[in-house]
Amino acid sequence: MSAYTANSALLSVRDLAVTFHQDGKAIPAVKGVSFDIQPGETVALVGESGSGKSVSALSVLKLLPYPAASHPSGEIIFKGKDLLNASTRELRAVRGNDITMIFQEPMTSLNPLHTVERQITEILSLHQGVRKTEARGRVIELLTQVGIRNAESRVTAFPHELSGGQRQRVMIAMALANRPELLIADEPTTALDVTVQAQILELLADLKTRHKMAMLFITHDLGIVRKIADKVCVMTKGEIVEAGPTEAIFTDPQHPYTKHLLAAEPTGRPPKTEKAARTVMEARDVRVWFPIKKGFMRKVVDHVKAVDGISLELKSGQTLGVVGESGSGKTTLGMALVRLIRSEGEILFDGQRIDTKSFAEMKPLRSEMQVVFQDPYGSLSPRMSIAEIVGEGLKIHGADLSADERDARVAQALEEVGLDAGTRWRYPHEFSGGQRQRIAIARAMVLKPRFVMLDEPTSALDMSVQAQVVDLLRDLQRKHDLAYLFISHDLKVVRALANEVMVMRGGKVVEEGASEDIFDRPKTAYTKALMAAAFDMETRPGGAVSE
Repeated sequence: MSAYTANSALLSVRDLAVTFHQDGKAIPAVKGVSFDIQPGETVALVGESGSGKSVSALSVLKLLPYPAASHPSGEIIFKGKDLLNASTRELRAVRGNDITMIFQEPMTSLNPLHTVERQITEILSLHQGVRKTEARGRVIELLTQVGIRNAESRVTAFPHELSGGQRQRVMIAMALANRPELLIADEPTTALDVTVQAQILELLADLKTRHKMAMLFITHDLGIVRKIADKVCVMTKGEIVEAGPTEAIFTDPQHPYTKHLLAAEPTGRPPKTEKAARTVMEARDVRVWFPIKKGFMRKVVDHVKAVDGISLELKSGQTLGVVGESGSGKTTLGMALVRLIRSEGEILFDGQRIDTKSFAEMKPLRSEMQVVFQDPYGSLSPRMSIAEIVGEGLKIHGADLSADERDARVAQALEEVGLDAGTRWRYPHEFSGGQRQRIAIARAMVLKPRFVMLDEPTSALDMSVQAQVVDLLRDLQRKHDLAYLFISHDLKVVRALANEVMVMRGGKVVEEGASEDIFDRPKTAYTKALMAAAFDMETRPGGAVSE
């Protein structure tokens, strides 16, 4: 498929195939993939989950689970040497030295028991023979280079003591320690806030230029690709269906799948709220303070003000979007409203105070207040069938229903979210990420709630699946007159769903109002920085709290 010339290529992948062997079956994951990366060039592999992007990238360094994985065909030529046929010793010399890799989730790559200094020093001593006594200066230099402030004081920190953005910066510092010629970045910004994402992308672009480094960038986010890549390879079902210069792919896509990806952004506007609509959820001066205890007697010396004096009103058929960076208090606010954590201040549901009710007294109201979480896989029991998962709430809140009536309600809820009711005897692992999120939504909807808290329900999904879930949520809202509290750092999704928007920072509201006003005419520097990061992938001063 690729039309690039290979004569000056730093990396040349030719006719690469990957097959996984499981239970006596051969499952092809990558079929005849070819692409080249020139020195100093950024090539992006783009596609949805399961397209074969990461498998292709991991093949470059032979990091797949062999012998379950095999290569029926292909060559991976790096500086004239075929890595597929290289010995373990030859590969070891290339890995982490000439070619390095950073992953989506830094915590899986960082050792939780070792300090940042020890982990970077280990790389320097292994590949460059740097003595431990000499390494500290180089570690501080690397951390400063990737934008970690007060690097001298952070070298002794453990991974859990760093924010998500800081951990990703440490990963980049480790990857750059040996000045590699090629950096493979596998979804390095997917799990980050939009402001941190913009910072990391700027950092990678700057480091690439400074070190004259080539980059293979794997992502499903086309906005990132347009910002960072020189060339794009679009993948689906294990094949590259279109490849070429970035601008050409975006302005004149040829393949139907590329056109589908480019059109897959959440669009549309939320349903109009009726002025006469009934108020479902109301909060007045809600506070959630966590005590900080010190000393032998565990005396309270201060408080973490996760939510600090927030008031809101949410009507039937309305969506309130709550946005802000990680740590701003968005989820804590949502948990307080549905009484899953203790809080101070008045909370009213359907006109009656619920903040004074005990958890036992809240039980009858739980069917009317539902939660959909970010990670459906984490919230769905792997040991229960879909019928059991979706119908679990009905055993408590629909105890008067017969088994057949419960089953009919489950089947109806699944069909309502676009799933075949015949699949309800299967288990969560048999479904894709988007399907699992639909199951989580069906579980909430089967109880016919009036208020639903949606906590980042689309952040872990592909762009096209995001758009489908947004359309689904909008349809369900219109059909059942639901009130949504929609928590997200993805402003494109919020714009498509929310009537009102609340911008949070450090437990407080910095700006709130109608969605059009917030998105088109933001007033505070923080909101403007969020918008620039989300829509233009640019950093602005006064914006980010995360580093």
